Amino acid sequence: MLNNNQLLRFTTAGSVDDGKSTLIGRLLYDSKSIFEDQLEAIETTSKKKGHEGVDLALFTDGLRDEREQGITIDVAYRYFTTPKRKFIIADTPGHIQYTRNMVTGASTANVATILIDARHGVIEQTKRHAFIASLLQIPHVIVCINKMDLVDFSEEVFNNIVAQFEEIASKLLVKDVRFIPVSALLGDNVVNRSENMPWYQGAPMLHTLETMHISSDINKVDGRFPVQTVLRPQNDSHRDYRGYAGRIASGIFRPGDDVTVMPSGFTSKIKTIDTLDGKLDEAFAPMSVSITLEDDIDISRGDMIVRSKNQPDASQDIEVMLCWLHNDTAKPRAKYSIRHTSNDQKAMIKEIIYKIDIETLDRITDDSALKMNDISKVKIRTTKPLMVDSYRENRTTGSFILVDDATNETVAAGMVI
Repeated sequence: MLNNNQLLRFTTAGSVDDGKSTLIGRLLYDSKSIFEDQLEAIETTSKKKGHEGVDLALFTDGLRDEREQGITIDVAYRYFTTPKRKFIIADTPGHIQYTRNMVTGASTANVATILIDARHGVIEQTKRHAFIASLLQIPHVIVCINKMDLVDFSEEVFNNIVAQFEEIASKLLVKDVRFIPVSALLGDNVVNRSENMPWYQGAPMLHTLETMHISSDINKVDGRFPVQTVLRPQNDSHRDYRGYAGRIASGIFRPGDDVTVMPSGFTSKIKTIDTLDGKLDEAFAPMSVSITLEDDIDISRGDMIVRSKNQPDASQDIEVMLCWLHNDTAKPRAKYSIRHTSNDQKAMIKEIIYKIDIETLDRITDDSALKMNDISKVKIRTTKPLMVDSYRENRTTGSFILVDDATNETVAAGMVI
């Protein structure tokens, strides 16, 4: 039964010391999803640090620096299962200098869980994380107003913060927002319903996650097959075999389909779809397969096989939303490598169209250098055409990263508009 459970990926986000790691620790602890040896190790560490009980944050803060400083730095992934659903949690940092890690953790999430300290209300980091959740098209947002025990479980405080966040959400493309008052430290409304807040009639956090409807984020309409490599076996029985291997990004492919190879524009029909276990009558995302065509066409890594009647845009000038992730600034005309599906080539930031003021969510006309954590709309020019869809329609073909050639570090994540 557990193998058939639907998988839900959710990310946590919030400012420093909002209690993200403690919330996840409480979720794992109260749902009995922790192994005994893990629990014993955490109890021992907690005693050494002078805590009376178990320090729940230690269940996710695994790096030495994290334990010493009492903060989250790296994206920590945790897995647990309940009788109703399987979960992958991405615990992301709250520090502003680690916003890039929040982008990483949220990029594959079905749900964004944003924590707000009940004492402080909505702050700049809250707005930043809400904007990123909207930018990444995360369909569901759960706002956990934490540390309610420090404001005497006040319904008025909760309602005021709900009003603050709803004002932000009205400016963003967030479809489903839910609010839960919690105390991660005490366990109120995390797994079990709180007795301290009888005025809250909604479900606890775990029940909300278990029962929330999650639709697939895979585009099932647009056939996109980025070629990763060309297979040419050297044994006698397959000497004439020429297959194009890769992972289907979206859509469905069948033998006999009319396809176009981009960017060359040559057309053909699918001859066979092969896997290690044999031939298939159809293949769909996210399967990894090898496709053979009826015609000999010059195809290499980075090309894309698509349905002839449904083609992506192929352009060298692309307008994108860019999240700058690096300490070093980037100026217009700066050159980087762009990695998009299996395509890796040179690119240049041609123009900075505007930046987003996180405090007001207004657009600022500012063509100066991009700084770390800047979110902006830019125009990128590539050396060869990229086959792209808008991120709203296709997460795989609508996203990319920029890489510094000298250091091989990822400097930006982008979404095609």
